[in-house]
Amino acid sequence: MLNVLITGAASGIGKACAEYFANNNHFVYALDINEINIDNVKPFKCDITSSDNLENVVKYFVSYDIKLDVIINIAGIHMMESLVESDFERMKKLIDINLTGTMLVNKMFYPFLKEKGRIIIVTSEVATYDPMPFNGLYNISKTALDTYAQALRQELNFLYPL
Repeated sequence: MLNVLITGAASGIGKACAEYFANNNHFVYALDINEINIDNVKPFKCDITSSDNLENVVKYFVSYDIKLDVIINIAGIHMMESLVESDFERMKKLIDINLTGTMLVNKMFYPFLKEKGRIIIVTSEVATYDPMPFNGLYNISKTALDTYAQALRQELNFLYPL
């Protein structure tokens, strides 16, 4: 049985992953800003861009001495915006959720990973390679996330070789 932390677990790919792990007798800790309604899952309604929100989950993990086998970062948003006309706060929100939220989750929950634990980051299979008009900000966030994932893998493999 695995202990799995999944972000973006209220809908889409995140929900499908949470259901898959829960249905296969693994214990899922599910994070999302929206209400999570999945059987056999411990839900946490929280904003992954808020260290205060995540700190409440950390306190729960500490109080129950929870160790994770895997952290799966799926949370993300998409919005079609003009790079020169969009409201800056909307642009910042996309970057915060798609990139810095993932970075914050990994920073705060890395200490809970078991020795052979893994971090999985879902980016995009095409967004990093094929920017399209009015999708540029999404493409930028996913390219940055892909670069972060590669750098994180290299750092962790350097510190803890397989």
